Amino acid sequence: MNTLSSQSHRTQLILTAVSTCVITSALFTAYNAYRRRERRRDLDEDVLRSITAHEPSSTHRVPVIPEAEETGTEETFIRPSHIGGYNEALIKEQLARNYAFFGDEAMARVRAGSVVIVGCGGVGSWAAVMLVRSGVSKIRLVDFDYVTLSSLNRHATATLADVGTPKVGCIERTLKQISRWVQVDSRSEIWRKEDGGKLLEGADWVIDAIDNITTKVDLLKYCHDHGIKVFSSMGAGAKCDPTRVQISDISYTIYDPLARSVRRRLRLQGVSSGIPVVYSTEVPGDVKLLPLPEEEFQKGDVKELGVFDDFRVRILPVLGPLPSLFGLYIATYVICEMANKPILNPLPIKNRRKLYERLLRDLLHRESKLLGEQINKLPIDEDDVALIFEDLSLGRSVVPPHNVPSRPQLLRWDPLKPLTLENCVVFEFAEAEKHSRECLGGNAEERRRPAEVWGDEVQRIIDKNAAEVEKYRSWVGL
Repeated sequence: MNTLSSQSHRTQLILTAVSTCVITSALFTAYNAYRRRERRRDLDEDVLRSITAHEPSSTHRVPVIPEAEETGTEETFIRPSHIGGYNEALIKEQLARNYAFFGDEAMARVRAGSVVIVGCGGVGSWAAVMLVRSGVSKIRLVDFDYVTLSSLNRHATATLADVGTPKVGCIERTLKQISRWVQVDSRSEIWRKEDGGKLLEGADWVIDAIDNITTKVDLLKYCHDHGIKVFSSMGAGAKCDPTRVQISDISYTIYDPLARSVRRRLRLQGVSSGIPVVYSTEVPGDVKLLPLPEEEFQKGDVKELGVFDDFRVRILPVLGPLPSLFGLYIATYVICEMANKPILNPLPIKNRRKLYERLLRDLLHRESKLLGEQINKLPIDEDDVALIFEDLSLGRSVVPPHNVPSRPQLLRWDPLKPLTLENCVVFEFAEAEKHSRECLGGNAEERRRPAEVWGDEVQRIIDKNAAEVEKYRSWVGL
């Protein structure tokens, strides 16, 4: 009996201790929750006092939404009803992380800066949001387009309620919800070079997020000629690899078809460099223009069906995150430049321009020797060389075991076919000499077929690369 009584007594002590711990923990949790609610209520009252101190009447008081008892949330939200009247201390609190990163002087430059965004779709909208979140106080939005259902997979601010409304309008609404002090100038119109200066007036930076190549080139040329800092977005459509997104000067872009066209057109107008861009080195795979119904083709030239001349009617598929990445890259670059703290050590681009120049020069020499006459220009350029060497051959010889050549050479594969992207391969120097001697040299009757010299495996690689080039051609439109 004594043993049973002793065990029962210990059990009661344990239960009492556990109960006490549970009750104490519950009381402690309840007390902390109460203190958090009190602190948040005090903060809300301080914010209201700061705001109303700048208001002439009580008609603009900011309503406070009470705690949602049904959901059990402890948050109290404050929704501003107008723009002005935000205390400087509150501004610095909202931008505290940016102030900690840049410092007071740099943030003063950011907040004093003015940015114009031309093109407010998937790229421009994300750039606008992050610029304002980072402290930019003056922003002009320029875009003639309206929100559609298909815009919702990539636009930073558009919702179902915004479908059918101007893109600049829904961005302005969101920006003013983010920042009470921001000045937003929304222009639902198209930028044209004839009177484009009005829309760019007072800009410290211009962000080009235009889809149309003609207008894009006109804007970049205008900014370059008038000394206006401009950052341009290249093609984000039909891409899916975020690791291929790069920032570089327009003169160093590779693989991007839009960048290639823009670069060539600018060069014809005397602009060869000096414009930073964001682009992707990804070569798109199996992507095509979205189809149009047959009846649209029967109406006439598809190009004539656009809202404006030269603006796209058929569009490429777009994976939503890629345009947002482009916009975030742009915003980051522009903010750092405005703060006078530019990116010091950008990641080198896989763009070995001198190597490509040498490969092209050696190929020109070999082609002149093959044709028996001096030629001055090849049907491929440095961009094509980069595509062949980097993407198709991965910087390796076409001959097994596909070593990285110490002295790479480009050669025509089949002498019976013209020199094209499909008919140009990478060799090590000794392999190139053998190929020239046995497949390209001497009389046509004495030459051996490349597959006889190098085997069927190499020929299969050539055919596979040719198929990849065909996809590239359909993408670029060559």
